[in-house]
Amino acid sequence: MINLKKKYSSAVRQNVHMWISKMQEVDIIVGIPCYNCEDTISHVVAVSAEGLKKYYPDKKCAVFVSDGGSLDDTREKAYSATIPDGIERRVTIYRGTPGKGTAFRAIFEVAQLLKADAIVVVDADLRSITPEWIKMLADPIINKQAGFVAPLYLRHKYDGTITNNIVYPLTRALYGAKIRQPIGGDFGFCGDLAAYYVNEDVWESDVARFGIDVWMTTTALNEGFKIVQAHLGTKVHNAKDPAADLGPMFQQVISTLYYLMSKYESKWKQAEKTVDIETVGITGEAAKVEPVSVNFTKLLAEFSDGFEQFEPFYEQILDAENFNRLYDISIDFNKTGEIHFPSDLWARILCDFAFTYNHWQRNRRRLVDMLTPLYFGRTASYCREVKEMDSTEAEDIIELQAMEFEKQKPYLIEKYKKE
Repeated sequence: MINLKKKYSSAVRQNVHMWISKMQEVDIIVGIPCYNCEDTISHVVAVSAEGLKKYYPDKKCAVFVSDGGSLDDTREKAYSATIPDGIERRVTIYRGTPGKGTAFRAIFEVAQLLKADAIVVVDADLRSITPEWIKMLADPIINKQAGFVAPLYLRHKYDGTITNNIVYPLTRALYGAKIRQPIGGDFGFCGDLAAYYVNEDVWESDVARFGIDVWMTTTALNEGFKIVQAHLGTKVHNAKDPAADLGPMFQQVISTLYYLMSKYESKWKQAEKTVDIETVGITGEAAKVEPVSVNFTKLLAEFSDGFEQFEPFYEQILDAENFNRLYDISIDFNKTGEIHFPSDLWARILCDFAFTYNHWQRNRRRLVDMLTPLYFGRTASYCREVKEMDSTEAEDIIELQAMEFEKQKPYLIEKYKKE
């Protein structure tokens, strides 16, 4: 995954270096990665700049928009957004592998060159961002309270199913830290961590795409940077139906997650207990979440078709007991049209795939493709379970699942002992 021939030694274009030379240094920079976000980018830029001006009037601040070559009017609207006097702004197309991670790489580089003390990154499709988000993500860095700030927010029960059913419970079980939104997209971090990110040789891997968020969080956690969570209230953005074509995102996030398990194997094997992460920020009543629709028919069809296609491989990859339980789920589904996919089995299946991934001599992308139908099945089961619940009640189900993942960690460790 790493040690690939570098095509781009930098994600920053020469004209941006001219702007950096003029700026010289900043105290705080807000980075916004974007691609075809013309409907929301102006709002995100304006609110970010307002937050900088309102809460840090005595500091030198900038907003840096890192664009992937948008084909709509994203860059024009980012430049035309109204921002307060005294806040610098730069909008540019990054260089390198197309993807969110490369957009972040440009932000890391610019922050390092400008010697920024604090960096905040926010998604370009946010509709719930407020000036206070900037403060909540930046303050722990400026006050030397943390080196990395992860977001914490209320989301619709069907939003973030990759987070809820894979990344959160697995990250928590592995590394012993209750980081609720490891791939939330909105982070704060210090200049030293930005410099560490820049110097890692990952920029032609899945980290350069949608693997970036889990990579940033896991790296900060395992490289000794203190982490806090900032409660930002409710997250409203352009959420997708869990049954939509996840394609590249699922592939890149899971591949990066499993790669990191290999890199930090000694760390997660030593993590014996789970600890709470200090939380700062909004504690009042959160705004109402916007509904996210789910196409149950598509989820179930993807599970059924995928199981039929990959059944022989599942029998090879999974522990015999796990395969037999999965087979029974498939049989029951074919009889009833309903699916009950227990969280303990799901946790063990993810462990089986993780172990196989890090010993797989063939195409690892195909291996992750085989996991995708099972993810659809687990997602359908979860969505059915919380269908009549509100998002707060559904959070209890997510927490129970995370605790089940913790219970299955000895199973994973035992698999590695047998290799």
